[in-house]
Amino acid sequence: MENRTIWLGLDGGTFSILDPLMEEGVMPFLKQFIASGTRGRLVSVIPPITQPAWTSMMTGRSPGNHGIFDFFRFESPNSRYVRFLNSRNIACETIWSILNRQGLKATSLNFPVMTPIRPINGFIVPGWVPERHIRRGCYPRDLYDRLNEIDGVSVKEMAMDPVADRMALTGIPKNDYQGWIEEHTRKEEQWFKSLCYLMKEEPCHLTAILFDGMDKLQHLCWRFISPEHFPKNPSSWEQEIRNICLNYYRKLDDFIAEIVAIAGSEANIFMASDHGFSTSVEIFYLNTWLQQNGYLKWAKDVEVASADNIDSQDPRIILPRNYVNTLDWHQTTAHGLTASSNAVHISVSGQRGEEGGVPLEDYERFRQELINALLQFTPDETGKPVVTKVWKREEIFAGSQMYLAPDLTLGLRDEGFISTLRSNIVYMKRPEPVGTHHRDGIFIAGGPGIDKGLSVDEFSILDVTSILLYSLGLPIPEDLEGRVPTEIFEKDFIQTHPVCIGEATLPPEEFPQEQTDEMDAKGKAAILRRLKALGYVD
Repeated sequence: MENRTIWLGLDGGTFSILDPLMEEGVMPFLKQFIASGTRGRLVSVIPPITQPAWTSMMTGRSPGNHGIFDFFRFESPNSRYVRFLNSRNIACETIWSILNRQGLKATSLNFPVMTPIRPINGFIVPGWVPERHIRRGCYPRDLYDRLNEIDGVSVKEMAMDPVADRMALTGIPKNDYQGWIEEHTRKEEQWFKSLCYLMKEEPCHLTAILFDGMDKLQHLCWRFISPEHFPKNPSSWEQEIRNICLNYYRKLDDFIAEIVAIAGSEANIFMASDHGFSTSVEIFYLNTWLQQNGYLKWAKDVEVASADNIDSQDPRIILPRNYVNTLDWHQTTAHGLTASSNAVHISVSGQRGEEGGVPLEDYERFRQELINALLQFTPDETGKPVVTKVWKREEIFAGSQMYLAPDLTLGLRDEGFISTLRSNIVYMKRPEPVGTHHRDGIFIAGGPGIDKGLSVDEFSILDVTSILLYSLGLPIPEDLEGRVPTEIFEKDFIQTHPVCIGEATLPPEEFPQEQTDEMDAKGKAAILRRLKALGYVD
């Protein structure tokens, strides 16, 4: 099979962690691979979260065009109801479809926003699917049973586990850390074994897998993993937990080495992360700030969060439908919908049936007033604003789907995420530093034609689709927003393999009538619990 490409998604991969681990000998293969190839900083979308970032990599389009801004969005600009987004909501053609139209096969393992399944010429096991729905998510239909026959693989165990994920945010007893980390390492190994099986038995032109254990460990175990925060004189327990975390990275290094070996010397290997990681040390209760400044009014009987219960393991989820009942919509002009969005939605009179809200003719004045007020909020002795940047929707979400985007998106001084809970305080310091998403992810490439020993300052996450298509010898659709960064390839290779721009992508095909995107109540609740676990929903 000519032009074989491997795409390894490393969720949450960040050089601030990987570089020290490579130097310490924890990830020797990755160090060797980077030395013989190219690396660079991959800049993510705003905000840098899972669903929009991976969707941008799968489409080569920005959220303003593919329509995935968050995990949730309002059903329409005129609706108060909120829905969890799925593959039906992707407004652009994906790389899987582009390949198929060119007669190429693809394997896609553990990527989000893949259900309901769009049949492809290849193989799919989607990510972010509860155990009870994982069988129907596999494609072709016999793939579930075939993978279960692999020694050490249980597809059900590879499915989303909201209980384990909740521990990533709420914390767990000291005695449970080892089991939690080892369980995520075992799950990663099952994805690895499934990939190896398909690479050997069902080789495809593009083989793609998303390893997401790194993201989960860095959420829960940041203080053990980050060199900046691991104590100089750790207790025996702290050292033990760090060692168990490092074992995960050693395993991941072994997985990557084996995948590269199976792929062979003629394959191109690309690794990319949806975002990086950094440290968050504070919480900004956006909706409480909006309430105290006269922009929001809570409905009656909405519980107040505080420093005493913010870290509790309360499994209740505000979203999706119950969010409607948390606000007095007649007296609310602005509100935050989800923690993950870092966004403010402005209520315009009559837009969602409100009797109140901001008159349409006053929208621009009101929006600028709100921006100015947010940028002036200084809660502590430093005198520095918590909100360092406010983007208008047209600044970061320009495109065909911009009308569905939030009005404002916030950048916080510690790179963290807001809270939308009702609180008796507007701002608080976290009890200890935690890991949070950062826009600076990773890009690593190796294989035929890739320049050696090169470090590039910056790539865009929108470039990934173009790079993958180019590596497969395909033209780049003219409407993709990324580019082929020719500087990562050897000059002779570019001269003999010039970048070719082709026709625009096609609109997504309609789903077959027999397919449905209606997940049962238990399935939706499982996804909501996972989102709460990872801090994307309050």
